[in-house]
Amino acid sequence: MTYSDSFSDEAGYRRSARTVTPAELPDRAQALLAHGYRVAVIAGHDDGDRLRAVYLFTAAAPDRRVELHVPLDPGHPEVPSLAGLSFPAGRFEREMRDLFGIVPVDHPLPRRLVRHFHWPQGWYPMLADAGDPPGFGDVDGPYPFRTVEGDGVYEIPVGPVHAGMIEPGHFRFSAVGETILNLKARLWFVHKGIEKLFQGRRPGAALELAERISGDTAVGHTLAFCQAVEDAYGIPVPENAHRTRAILLELERLYNHVTDLGALCNDVGYGILNNHAQRVREQLLRLNDHVTGHRLLRGAIRPGSAQLAHVPDPAKLTALGADIAEIVDLALANTVVADRFTGTAVLTRAQAADLGTLGYVARASGVFVDARYDHPFLPTPVDRADHARTDGDVLSRFLVRVEEIAHSIALITQLTDDLDPSRATANAPGPRDVARSGVGIVEGWRGTIVHRVELAPDGTLSRVKIADPSFFNWPALPVALADTIVPDFPLTNKSFNLSYAGNDL
Repeated sequence: MTYSDSFSDEAGYRRSARTVTPAELPDRAQALLAHGYRVAVIAGHDDGDRLRAVYLFTAAAPDRRVELHVPLDPGHPEVPSLAGLSFPAGRFEREMRDLFGIVPVDHPLPRRLVRHFHWPQGWYPMLADAGDPPGFGDVDGPYPFRTVEGDGVYEIPVGPVHAGMIEPGHFRFSAVGETILNLKARLWFVHKGIEKLFQGRRPGAALELAERISGDTAVGHTLAFCQAVEDAYGIPVPENAHRTRAILLELERLYNHVTDLGALCNDVGYGILNNHAQRVREQLLRLNDHVTGHRLLRGAIRPGSAQLAHVPDPAKLTALGADIAEIVDLALANTVVADRFTGTAVLTRAQAADLGTLGYVARASGVFVDARYDHPFLPTPVDRADHARTDGDVLSRFLVRVEEIAHSIALITQLTDDLDPSRATANAPGPRDVARSGVGIVEGWRGTIVHRVELAPDGTLSRVKIADPSFFNWPALPVALADTIVPDFPLTNKSFNLSYAGNDL
């Protein structure tokens, strides 16, 4: 019997739920973490007559999901902080305080996370009665950047406005000479209120919003959202639809990983390889358009279904794989590339695990979290990709992408064998007359994506909570950069390639 068996209230697919008091929360959470669970989501809820905090814990081997629901007094909404038990929990708590006014008592770092200091005090935008935002102003003082003092210490501010198409983020370096002593990454300059935009929509009308949460992760976020709706309503998904969805996920992984390989080469002055990588990327985007009718793979996934215009040609993918392998061989044979990649910006296994990192960042440090295997949706499990180097440096993050490209091509080839796209649709039931909740967990190309939805009895979405892997991975970037040099920042930043949009929801 697993620990989750003690949670008898079944809530959904492999998911149990239990209502607990704030006083019971720390012991319950500590027991789950001790049994191999991780904090996947913490979300505030406004139920009208009360506030509620929902804690979703997940575990692998086997796939398990446990929710703790904590009803709160709307007059004094407080929960004991879990930051001492889980670093990601502490960040979710700060987000929940900023957006709902739910206070994590005894939090070690209680200052704002999402709401910048020109946001007025006492206004919590996710509350049902929040209304329009008041006028903004400098009402809460300057941001308390950590001050590093000493002989020769100076600061380098970068951003939030950057060259090109990059979204805004502010980086403040404290350095001596070229050595970085401390880096602070400040985000949420473009907090968009995405989660609130879902409220009141029916799932079908919310799909285009899900596809645009983070533009390079249309498949990952749409699939996580659809899985959550399917979990809530018990919608069956045919095997062919599961296989089609897995193909789409790997196609999305391919074009993004190839882009990163080229950009990493470009950051060390090997521009010709970046040109070739972008040439392959363009071929993959055209393949995406042929397969789905959209270069970014939008429009192919719906609740209960997935649809391809054409099955991808394994021979074409194999040829592109050979092209990518040649680019990689040229990169790794170059002594400048090897020197700049090897040993640069190391994130140790212990650091990656303590911070709760996900995706290729975690796997490059030897932390093998991957929802394709930890929370599988394919009826037949697939083999994991082998990773030859997991030292946590730029080279490891480069090679993990290389290995995953080969693995994705092999997996797509396996999944397209005898695939019948016409049998990839199920009849979705209409709205039920009771409130429902659902969870979707998907391994996007950056890492594990989680969507948790609640639906009102009339079938409209009352709450959507989104956890993009970049929310977990952004804190690891400054840790990896400690004691590196300032010129290595662009290279290291690209090796993490974190999403602003997925973080600044």
